[in-house]
Amino acid sequence: METPKYKIALIVGAGEGLSASLARLFSREGIRVALAARQIEKLGALCTETGASAFACDATEPDEVERLFGLVEREIGVPDLVVYNASTRARGAFVDLVPAEVAQAIAVSAYGGFLVAQQAATRMLPNKHGAILFTGASASIKGYPQSAPFAMGKFALRGLAQSLARELSPQGIHVAHFVIDGGIRSPARTEPADRPDSMLDPDAIALSYWSVLQQPRSAWTSEMELRPWVEKF
Repeated sequence: METPKYKIALIVGAGEGLSASLARLFSREGIRVALAARQIEKLGALCTETGASAFACDATEPDEVERLFGLVEREIGVPDLVVYNASTRARGAFVDLVPAEVAQAIAVSAYGGFLVAQQAATRMLPNKHGAILFTGASASIKGYPQSAPFAMGKFALRGLAQSLARELSPQGIHVAHFVIDGGIRSPARTEPADRPDSMLDPDAIALSYWSVLQQPRSAWTSEMELRPWVEKF
């Protein structure tokens, strides 16, 4: 069984959490990394550490997403591994939600995923090789009070991933969706001493993404749920 190999990764929605762990892991594995975010100033240290290149992009704008892929292609090469890690929330009681903010939340969580995946698939299909990974959340499978926009966006992203997996997998493109069911540990957000490992370690999540990427085509995972021991199913 042949283990898939990837050369160039593009992470959209890059920041200091999971996407940084993915960038470090991919770089250690010899993959060239491109990072995309609305504001790339925050990515300077990560680029220095990993050798990644940063590109400014609003993932909800079709022209900007197309431009992003064109720049990555010209400066680094055609990405054969694309991770969509962008999302945003509009919180509040349902009757108080601002429609424009809801539209923006859904656009970032779901529509941006469509735009990025479309550009990625267009480039991967000729070679019949590639991987498109989507970062979901607890809200991908259960809606919480005062979080309707996030649930709407993440449900839509999961539907996109399922549809693409069925369409693109037979053509050599591995599509997978990850349900991150719990809080992710960060320097600013750590678990209490009496509840060790009650938050997800971003490096551990990255290893799970990598394990999926190493799967032979005869046994591809299309969805994985990751949760710490404190979370209920």
